[in-house]
Amino acid sequence: MSALAWIAVGSLTVWVWLLLGQGFFWRTDQRLPVRGEPERWPSVAVVVPARDEAEVLPMSLPSLLAQDYPGDAEVFLVDDCSEDGTGELARALSDRCGGLALTVVTPGEPEPGWTGKLWALRHGMALARRRKPEFLLLTDADIAHEPDSLRELVAAAGAEGADGFDLVSQMARLRVTSTWERLVVPAFVYFFGQLYPFRRVNGKRSRTTAAAGGCVLLRTEAAERARIPESIRQAVIDDVSLARAVRRSGGRIWLGLAERVDSVRPYPRLLDLWRMVSRSAYSQLRHSPVLLAGTVLGLGLVYVVPPVTLIVGLPAGDPVAASAGGAAWAVMTGTYMPMLRYYRQSFWLAPLLPFTAVLYLLMTVDSAVRHHRGLGAAWKGRTYARPEAAPEA
Repeated sequence: MSALAWIAVGSLTVWVWLLLGQGFFWRTDQRLPVRGEPERWPSVAVVVPARDEAEVLPMSLPSLLAQDYPGDAEVFLVDDCSEDGTGELARALSDRCGGLALTVVTPGEPEPGWTGKLWALRHGMALARRRKPEFLLLTDADIAHEPDSLRELVAAAGAEGADGFDLVSQMARLRVTSTWERLVVPAFVYFFGQLYPFRRVNGKRSRTTAAAGGCVLLRTEAAERARIPESIRQAVIDDVSLARAVRRSGGRIWLGLAERVDSVRPYPRLLDLWRMVSRSAYSQLRHSPVLLAGTVLGLGLVYVVPPVTLIVGLPAGDPVAASAGGAAWAVMTGTYMPMLRYYRQSFWLAPLLPFTAVLYLLMTVDSAVRHHRGLGAAWKGRTYARPEAAPEA
């Protein structure tokens, strides 16, 4: 066989393994566990970190205030030094919409060693704990919840004990309206699931650990046991770090796709999506040039090789390269279709996944370049030169 054919066969072999051996990552059936309603609904404090969120807050905050929850619940919004009137708008929305009680607090700029979101969560959780809630719902300011969202989350968590969850997280359905959103957003969730297969995350003895930071229901006792957020105060990828801290402390976690929780933040341009991915991509690789090189080679073998070997192998008269590349591309396309169905998008986008993967590869390289230029992870006017999970005390 030619060198091209060997490369194509190697790519196909990897895809067969991904199809069958990577926790069935391509399936989209991990949804909230269905349990009966508890005899007593536990109290819940909803904590919302918000920095310059006046654009999206009118679409998200009213949905939290309108939660149809049978137990005690209230909302704590942490205005993280916003310059667009986020705090004042939140109070106005509460006065206009009614519903759950709202408290707005402004903690000031983060202390050294803290990322902005976790600094805001620290103050919101400390304020909420004065009410002694049994659960904390940590949800981003751009996340809208259907009226029964909190009820379903608490019911899914179940009673404390062997059968209950200490952390229940849903990956909100991201907005998919613009052309670039259709091309990039479903692939973002697909890649996340490939890296952290939801079925493995949800296994009792699994080492694969992740969460989706936009919607995290956390048992207060588990948060205290895991020293959240102090133990992860430097984390840029705070959701995965949070889940790891909870699991390390003996907690049980669950992660799945949301049906009734949606992100309302728009990413109309490629530049908006590029910034969203590149700000934390190199942090995911622990700022390692070796891991970066492996990622580039891996993405090339898995996503770029199949269409290239098919397109090159056909006119070159190399049937093995063409057939192996075509088969790998077909497997890739087939595994992407369930995610496109979940996002209600056309299956015609599935064969374009290699192109989207190249975009993600470039975003990751750009993230590394920015880090080595000293720009680090930048978000809403703040830059974190070398963010990482805080060491255990």
